[in-house]
Amino acid sequence: MFSRKWALSAAMTYSAMLIAVICGGTTVWAAEDQAKDDVVKVQAEGEGLDQDQAIRAALRAALEKGGKQEIFSDTKVENYQLIHDTIISRAQGLVKNYKIVKGPDRVIGGTVKVWIEADVSKSVLAQSWGEVQNLLNQIGRPKILVWINERIDGRLEEGSALESQIEERLLKSGFDLVARKAVEAIRQKEMDDAAAEDNMPKLQAIAKDFEAHFFIAGTANANQAGVEEKYNVPISFYNCDVQVKGFYTDTGKLIASKSIPNTRGGARGYKEFSPQAGKMAIVNVSQPLVDALYEQMMEQWATAISAGGELILEVEGFNFAAANRLKRALDEIKKVEHVNMNFSKGLATYRINAKLGADELAELLCEDDFEKMLEIVDLKLNRIQAKGK
Repeated sequence: MFSRKWALSAAMTYSAMLIAVICGGTTVWAAEDQAKDDVVKVQAEGEGLDQDQAIRAALRAALEKGGKQEIFSDTKVENYQLIHDTIISRAQGLVKNYKIVKGPDRVIGGTVKVWIEADVSKSVLAQSWGEVQNLLNQIGRPKILVWINERIDGRLEEGSALESQIEERLLKSGFDLVARKAVEAIRQKEMDDAAAEDNMPKLQAIAKDFEAHFFIAGTANANQAGVEEKYNVPISFYNCDVQVKGFYTDTGKLIASKSIPNTRGGARGYKEFSPQAGKMAIVNVSQPLVDALYEQMMEQWATAISAGGELILEVEGFNFAAANRLKRALDEIKKVEHVNMNFSKGLATYRINAKLGADELAELLCEDDFEKMLEIVDLKLNRIQAKGK
């Protein structure tokens, strides 16, 4: 009798173990299948001035392909284009595994082309989409002030063709712009002088007044270089040079810089002096610059909202002791790498190097001991303003 009970008990124990093993194995297999379903293997190609640019272009194309069916399919989502372009700009950080399967090859026009095979994680894309969408819900769409001084044969033009090109590219991606017409006449003169003198602090102050998150400033010049016939068509040629820079308004940090040295461009015309031909010459030679400037700014914007960078925290109403206590507390935050503090007449300004965005830092400052020390009154892309308690 004892042996039968023991045998029955042993059989039941064995059965339970077998079920546990099977179920456990099913869990492991399910997890493995889920992981496999998450990763999409895609092939993509990219072209650029060198191998590095070509690889970056290929990674962006791979990310686009990998998320096309599920992540990027709902085009009716608010701020879709801005979210989409932001995520694509983070391709180097989001595509963790890739290999070059062909190239680099030099192609027609002197550019370099590569072909890659990459692993794209749909869950990583979905998480990134949520992060960007959440940030835009908090701070709204970034606003940009664009101001280009354009001179044709030394004469300052009222409207800039290059400025319009840049604005058109930014609007296409969903950024808000400060319209030139919205800047009153007296400020227009200040902006013209500041741009001509490369006076970035002055431009920064004006951009702050218009609550712009970024500002882009530069110069474009076109000087006549004679008329020539090409295929029996008269062309007015102009020598063009362009210099454009982009900055964070709050910190004044340079985030993009592109230039075109003296380059010959032309447009149809019969006269050497032809302002319209001069403008068209600038447009014709500037398209690669506009694309490259946009790419640089998008990469910086995408990095700032994901991996962080320099943040500014301004707190009014502190004495020095309170300001110093807050500095020590900020230094203790896990993702904060370094904090510099300036203190003057009750205003404490902290420059914080951190691997988190302003929105995430603001959330932390509303918790625990921080909540007892200060109250947040304004939140921007890279700046938090608060008052001491």
